[in-house]
Amino acid sequence: MSTGTSPTARALRTLEILRARPGTTSEELAQKLGVTDRAARRYVAILREAGIPVESERGPHGGYRLRRGTRLAPVAFTQAEALGLVMAVLDGRPAAGEPGDPVGAALDKVVRVLPEEVGRQAAALREHAAAAPDPGAVYPDPAVTNTLVEAVAARRRVVITYRSEAGNEWRAEVDPWAVVVRRARWYLLCHAHRAGAMRTYRIDRVQAAEETTTGFRMPADLDPVALLEAHLGSGWAFPTHVEFDAPLAQAAPWIGAPMGRLEAAGERCVLLGSTRNPAMYAQWLAAVPFDFRVLGGPELRSAVATAATRLAAAVAGP
Repeated sequence: MSTGTSPTARALRTLEILRARPGTTSEELAQKLGVTDRAARRYVAILREAGIPVESERGPHGGYRLRRGTRLAPVAFTQAEALGLVMAVLDGRPAAGEPGDPVGAALDKVVRVLPEEVGRQAAALREHAAAAPDPGAVYPDPAVTNTLVEAVAARRRVVITYRSEAGNEWRAEVDPWAVVVRRARWYLLCHAHRAGAMRTYRIDRVQAAEETTTGFRMPADLDPVALLEAHLGSGWAFPTHVEFDAPLAQAAPWIGAPMGRLEAAGERCVLLGSTRNPAMYAQWLAAVPFDFRVLGGPELRSAVATAATRLAAAVAGP
């Protein structure tokens, strides 16, 4: 759909606005189109002349709306939206550019039904843009993901079959709070009844999910992303305790939630957390532009010492 200033383009834009926001007044429509109220009403009249049933209601809750049950094209993209969709798909799933990929097949269908000019540019972008795959990216089963998302929306408990990284498999009854995508990984944030506590599960490791008829109450003021980030920084095998020669306000922007909890300590600050990979944690610390000391966690101390030795050797004389 064009976003130009021709009468046809504005009439189509009017249709898009009314479909997205029923009850739009002539004043609101005029503001969105950048025209006068009289011109906005004229574009509504053009739609009616084309056989599109646009109804109008007076009063404080009135406005224009499409008649209930009106059947329109399922999607309509501007050029920017179409190109943005192709870019997002290729960025999130590079294999979508290859024949046979199911996401690529779905993208094919979308591109084929776009208007000629927009579709041609979207197809060219897809063909000539090369995307490097993320070696750490994993993709969960769409059917399992769909079951979990529907259970979140319906506030229904689910029973999942989960396989850990070590290959151990078990079933768990959980209240699914949210599905969170973080750095090409999909997570289920939930309350696990057997553990009696919050848990996060990698959805690509969920082998099966079955929605039950038991409802649950969602926690108040739930921030799924913040809660997931904080949870990823706790509960791991190796404890961490680090002190920075910087006040909390200066160090905080450099500390990601998975690193742990940052607390003020006078003119300095301390970081308390845990990790399953001390070597990677040492790399995170090396990226922080402040002097620091490892006060606790023998595994982390060893990893930092190893990294320091390697870096020192890299700049040693011949």
